[in-house]
Amino acid sequence: MNREQKAEFVDSLSGMIGEAGVVVVARYIGLNASQMADLRDRMHAEGASFKVVKNRLAWRALDSLDRADNDNKAMFSGPTAIACSSDPVVAPRVAMKFAEDHEALEVIGGLMQERLLDANEIKRLAKLPSLDELRAKIVGQLNAPASRIATVLAQPGTQIARIFSMRAQQES
Repeated sequence: MNREQKAEFVDSLSGMIGEAGVVVVARYIGLNASQMADLRDRMHAEGASFKVVKNRLAWRALDSLDRADNDNKAMFSGPTAIACSSDPVVAPRVAMKFAEDHEALEVIGGLMQERLLDANEIKRLAKLPSLDELRAKIVGQLNAPASRIATVLAQPGTQIARIFSMRAQQES
């Protein structure tokens, strides 16, 4: 990589980190190329991205975002990759699921806006429902009272219809 390519990579990496709802940092010692491709595919299918990064370039990207304290830089040692998603649950969920199946992937920690996360906090994030699941639950909760009201309002009409039906059967 020449200087221009490195500068472009740092710019794209800082943009990716800056726009992400969460960034998961992981070590991938022992994963082969097909396993890495599988992880990338899983991330992409869920709307997240997974990228292998050079540690010095990651430090530069963090420096450009004013998130460059020593704790952030400590996560970037050895073969490091990052997973990013706008939904704060997606990247941790996919990364933790993949780490369960492949011991070679070790989730180190991550970043959520200005907050540094350790591996346990990433695990807790992975267990939360996604934004889409939460929205579906809220819509379901909002629709439930409306359907109950419709049922209650319809009951007097059905009762009157039953009375007419019973009366018609009695006269026959």
